[in-house]
Amino acid sequence: MATLQDRQLQKTPAGQRDSHLMLSIRVTEQPSSLTAVPPEQRVAAHGTWQSPISAGTVASGALRLSRAMLDGGDIYWIEGRPAEGGRSVIVKRDAAGHTADVTPASTDVRTRVHEYGGAAYLVSDGIVYYSEFADQRVYKLKPGGTPEPVTAAGDWCYADGCLDPSRPRLVLVREDHTTAGREAVTMLVSVGLDAAPSAGIVIASGHDFYSTPRFSPDGRRLSWLAWNHPQMPWDGTELWCANVSSDGTLNGARRIAGNASEAIFQPGWSPGGTLYFVSDRTGWWNLYRLRDDDIEPVHAMDVDFGRPQWQLGMSTWAFADTSRIVVTYQQLGRWRLATIDAQTGVFTALPVDREPGDSIAATPSHAVLV
Repeated sequence: MATLQDRQLQKTPAGQRDSHLMLSIRVTEQPSSLTAVPPEQRVAAHGTWQSPISAGTVASGALRLSRAMLDGGDIYWIEGRPAEGGRSVIVKRDAAGHTADVTPASTDVRTRVHEYGGAAYLVSDGIVYYSEFADQRVYKLKPGGTPEPVTAAGDWCYADGCLDPSRPRLVLVREDHTTAGREAVTMLVSVGLDAAPSAGIVIASGHDFYSTPRFSPDGRRLSWLAWNHPQMPWDGTELWCANVSSDGTLNGARRIAGNASEAIFQPGWSPGGTLYFVSDRTGWWNLYRLRDDDIEPVHAMDVDFGRPQWQLGMSTWAFADTSRIVVTYQQLGRWRLATIDAQTGVFTALPVDREPGDSIAATPSHAVLV
């Protein structure tokens, strides 16, 4: 988003240069022919030069911004801070424009799920739920409070959670490492928020990988993605949906779309309860929806509205209101911004001076993207 990116750019004012990056290097094929080397210079064989520029030097110059979320008038995001050992911090900018860290100085908000992580936090009504990198437990943090563990201690990792709109619980992707010598087992679990910390109750299992569990606005349905080895999520995934019983268990689970050769990306729900998702079934990653058990394109284009899901929680579309969808899409190698009217299908490109990243959120008044 412009707001977040501007904050990053302000760290390096125009014209500022770091003295240790201003180097002048002279190369010669015959070092032995040099008869005099100034004391401030030295000669070394190819491959043995000890450069003052390290990987840490390159990485230390910029924050890494990710996972933009909106909660009322407040904007949240994650900052990866090289100057703090790569620690990831949840940051909040309130409606008045005040920016401050949300998580304590000792906290590192990251998850190991699927090794690449992602989707390590969510926020609702000012309460943040996040995965702590040190122990991989999920914590609950109220405004002005201290972190409270939601999940039990143990060899489990959690990510990509969503809140149940009808019950005090989280549904999360859990990776189980409790059995030595066995590959980690991934599943969807339900974790109560009004009980003692627990490892969670399994509500969906049987596939090698899971991601993107999302409740319908009324809490009566849950959708998610699942896939198996050897597919990567951009090769082939399955979109599933189930009814949620009064006791919170799932029933009537069925595959909506996807297979070993069709990749589904970012399933989610409209404010009115229609299931939307991105599919590459035509060779282009386009946006679709499920309406009366039929799958239909929202706006067919020879562009990509999806991304390879290297990390959990990536997004390219968000509802701004009941009918307007803010989307990012790739065309001719560049990422761009647009809106789609969900009722008419009208596509409107939006000129922006920066290329959108892999996270977007929206409200009726504005969109936030990094």
